[in-house]
Amino acid sequence: MRNGHNTYTLLDSGDFRKLELVGPYILDRPALQAIWRPARRPEFWQQADANYQRGESGGGRWKFHRGLPESWLIEHYGLTMKIQLTDFGHLGLFAEQGPNWDWIRAQIKQAKRPLNVLNTFAYNGGSSLAAASAGARVVHVDAAKGMVHWGKENARESGLADRPIRWLVDDVPKFIRREIRRGHKYDGIILDPPSFGRGPKGEVWKFENDLPPLLEQCRQLLSAEPQFILLSAHTPGFSPLALENLLADMVRGYQGRLCSGEMVIAHQDDGRQDGARKGGGRLLPSGLMARWESAVSHQQSAVKKTET
Repeated sequence: MRNGHNTYTLLDSGDFRKLELVGPYILDRPALQAIWRPARRPEFWQQADANYQRGESGGGRWKFHRGLPESWLIEHYGLTMKIQLTDFGHLGLFAEQGPNWDWIRAQIKQAKRPLNVLNTFAYNGGSSLAAASAGARVVHVDAAKGMVHWGKENARESGLADRPIRWLVDDVPKFIRREIRRGHKYDGIILDPPSFGRGPKGEVWKFENDLPPLLEQCRQLLSAEPQFILLSAHTPGFSPLALENLLADMVRGYQGRLCSGEMVIAHQDDGRQDGARKGGGRLLPSGLMARWESAVSHQQSAVKKTET
């Protein structure tokens, strides 16, 4: 199962955990929505090379059962991403974003014109690289210097280091206000805001308070003919419809199509029967998203589907 493996696979989930094959290594991490029983037997889970346990008072730590390198590379939805285990239990990859990367690429290619794309709360660059790989000019903004550096590494490993990407360490709301004053416009905007965060100078971000006014400011950055907007989140207590309604306010007056849904990761289906249920067929909820695409883009997509 491990030999030559350099991609991501969700092996199982349940009992508030998920078991992932990340390149050649098996990791056991928290998954708060996995309230069901695991499909695999306990001995299957015991193959994990490392597991992450959250502390009762916050924080957490990794427990290693085998030696792991400091970092390694995997391929995911056409990009090469550096994996590194962080103190927060993250890997440098949110696997559920992969389908969004394909959607971003499709939007840019359907436009058939040069696009300027803004990626905010951009983490380590997956969406930025997807946009750049399809030919867009990208502005990548994140408050964490280390994440921006990580994004540059991913660009180099993905063969995209020479693409027109501006890598900026900045507080997103402040940056957007400056862009409004400068009169800069964007054809595509990507937002993946955290539940709570702090900017490089201690600026506080809280999702439910700060996102609605931020989207209203982002509206002022839209070009005369915007192509797409992607809003994703991992904040508990909200629904896809809530994000869709926020996005509807942002794009009022523009002709296009809105949709929303859960971001999910599909389990591996190896055809075996392990315990009471089969290993595959289950989807792990892993966040929310809402999308808007221009009317022209939607029409072109519909034509392609009809032709096929």
